[in-house]
Amino acid sequence: MMRGLRRLIARTRPAVPPQRETLVLTLAQGRNIQVLRVRDPRARRLKLTVNEQGGRLTVPPHASVRDAEHFLHAHLPWLVDQLDRQATLGDTALVPGQTAWLPLRGCEVPLRWQHARALGISPDADDGVCIHWPPRAAPAAVRRVLRDFYEAQGRADVGRWLPTYLPGLPRAPRRILFKRTRSLWGSLTVDGSLMLDLALLLAPPAVFEYVLVHELCHLLHRDHSPRFWREVESRCPDWRRHRDLLKQDGMRLKARLRALLTG
Repeated sequence: MMRGLRRLIARTRPAVPPQRETLVLTLAQGRNIQVLRVRDPRARRLKLTVNEQGGRLTVPPHASVRDAEHFLHAHLPWLVDQLDRQATLGDTALVPGQTAWLPLRGCEVPLRWQHARALGISPDADDGVCIHWPPRAAPAAVRRVLRDFYEAQGRADVGRWLPTYLPGLPRAPRRILFKRTRSLWGSLTVDGSLMLDLALLLAPPAVFEYVLVHELCHLLHRDHSPRFWREVESRCPDWRRHRDLLKQDGMRLKARLRALLTG
């Protein structure tokens, strides 16, 4: 009786919100960078990430302030490199009638602008893309058309890959959504909905397929236990290489897509 009561109390106890603090680091050249330090009771390990808002250091409850500082300074060169990469992407906005190349599936493909009465987008010769463009079309409308194009391409890719991986899974995803996210590449909700980051359309197809496999394996195991990773490896033996590529180049891909779709 008491055990059941303690479990009930643990389930209903409100979650402790993460503690946040902004750190200002001064580099050797006198440059200052900001890092958001978050002590998260749900975290299991120290983790440094970069998103659209800058650097974030996640600290688990058992780690000391000194541990967090040592971890941050040990990974400082990586952090500066990632921030510098993001800063160089300001010239990649979509300029109607002028932009000549688009990132797609790990390549830069030619973009052709064709005058038309109605705004639209379609595949073009030589694996390129053609935007049918009324010159009076608002830039925001052109960006929406491009976003829809990326999503359509993503759904086509998933439609080709998914039948290969459904055998051995308890069920298919309830639905598949494409969104732009700050740090995640995919997620699986409790109701079985699968979310994929639209920026995966800028990555090589094998990397996109790895993320799909990763999330599908969560239909078998919700955690990242050794059992989960064995399921991933049985379906995608090169998953470590694809994961490393996302760690190395992922923020650039997200920033590139953001510049194209938001101006």
